[in-house]
Amino acid sequence: MSKKIREILGEDAEVAFAERRYAVISEILPKVLKGAKPLTRSDMLDKALLNKYLGIPIFLALWWALFRFTFDVSAPFSDLIDMFFSWLGETTSGVIANEQIASFLSDGIFGGLGGVLVFLPPIFFLFLGLAILEDSGYLARAAFVADRIMYKLGLHGKSFIPMLIGFGCNIPGIMATRTIDREEDRILTILVNPLMSCSARLPVYILVSRAVLGGYYTAGVYSMYILGIALAVLMALLFRRVIPYFKGKPSPFILELPMYAKPTLRNTLIHMWERGVLFLKKAGTIIFLGIIVVWLLSSYPWNAVHVEDKFLLENSYLAMFGKTIEPIFRPLGFNWMGAVALFFGFIAKEIVVGTFATLFGLQAEGPEEVIPALKSSGIFTPLTGLAFMAFTLIYLPCIATVGVIYRETNSWKWTLFTVIYELILAYVVAMAIVWIGGLLGYA
Repeated sequence: MSKKIREILGEDAEVAFAERRYAVISEILPKVLKGAKPLTRSDMLDKALLNKYLGIPIFLALWWALFRFTFDVSAPFSDLIDMFFSWLGETTSGVIANEQIASFLSDGIFGGLGGVLVFLPPIFFLFLGLAILEDSGYLARAAFVADRIMYKLGLHGKSFIPMLIGFGCNIPGIMATRTIDREEDRILTILVNPLMSCSARLPVYILVSRAVLGGYYTAGVYSMYILGIALAVLMALLFRRVIPYFKGKPSPFILELPMYAKPTLRNTLIHMWERGVLFLKKAGTIIFLGIIVVWLLSSYPWNAVHVEDKFLLENSYLAMFGKTIEPIFRPLGFNWMGAVALFFGFIAKEIVVGTFATLFGLQAEGPEEVIPALKSSGIFTPLTGLAFMAFTLIYLPCIATVGVIYRETNSWKWTLFTVIYELILAYVVAMAIVWIGGLLGYA
C-alpha cells in the first residue's frame, strides 16, 4: 500500500502525510483566529532558511564563512604561540649543557607540544562560531533542512545532531545517538559518525594544506569536512541496502524548532571554552605522552643517531619502524615519516602534527616552525598532501572513540566492523585521489 502511495505522491507516505497535515492546519487557522497574523522576522528568516531549494546552499555558505572566520581571525594568535615556543626551545638549548636533556626539552617538549598548541586558536574560534550558530537557533533548522535528504539516503533525521556534534568530537557525537529511538537507526548512525571531521583532525588539515596548497588552504580544509559528510551519507546508504540488519526505512523525524535568539557573549564564550578545553586536556595528557614516545624513538639509539656533529635520523628506532610499514603507504605517495605519523595518530590525531614537529625540530637541531619545515621537506606534493588529509579524515578514529563505539553498541562485532571498513575506505579514497589526480596531470 505504502509503495503505491509513494508512486502516486512521488515521496514517502509519512513525509507526505505530515506535510499535508500541516497544510490543513494552515488553512484552518486563518478561519478560526480573528485578525491577520503579522509576518514576523522569524517567519521571514524561516522562509529562506527552511526553503527546500535554498536551505542546503545557505547551510554550505554559512559553513564556508565559518571556516574563513576561523582561520583569518586565529592566524595572529597562532603566530604568537609559535614565536613563544620557538623562543622557549632556543633558550633551553642554549642554557642546558647536557645534550640529551636539552634535546628532550627543546625538540621533544617545546618543539612537539608547541607544534600542536599553535592550532589551539583555530579550534577555539571554530567552537566560537558553532556556539553562535547553535545559540541563535540556526543549527536546529539546519537539521530540519537536512532531514529530507538524509531520510532518502537512509539516515534518520535525528542523526544530523549527533553528526554535527561529531564535528567537535566524535565521542559525544556517538553518545548523542541515544536520542534515536529505533536501534537499527542508532547503530547505523554510530557506524558513520567517526567520518565526521572532529576538531582533533583540524590541526592536521591546517598543517598539510598550508604547507602544500598555498592560497587554497581554506578550500582544502573545507573540502575535508564536505568529504566526511558525503562519505557518511554514502556509507549509510550502502549499509542500508547491503546489510540485512539495517534494511528498512528510518522512522520519521519530528523536531520542535526553537525561537530565534540573540546569542549572549557570556553563554557563547562558555560554550566555546567547555568544548575547547577538552583539547587542552588532551594536549596535557595523551598528546604529551605520545610526543615523548616519538622523541625517544627518533633520538635513540643515541650514539647511532648523533654521530659527531651530524644528526642521522635514518638510524633511529622510529625510522626503522617507519621503513618497515612504508611499503604499505608508498602507493599513496607517503614516505616513512607520513607512515609513522599516521600510526601514532591512532592514539590521538593531534599526535600526527606533534610527530612532524618533533622530527623537523630534531633534523634542524633546534625548534623549527612546522609548516615551513613541512613545506621545504618535500614530503608531500599538493596531490599527496590532499590524499594524506583524506586518509587522516577517514581512517581509525582515536582509541578513545573506539572504546565509546564498543560501549554504545555493546558489541565487538560492530566495533571491529567500524575499524576495518574505515581503514579500507581510507586507503581506497586516498588511492583514488592520487590516481585520478595523476590522470588529470596533477603532481
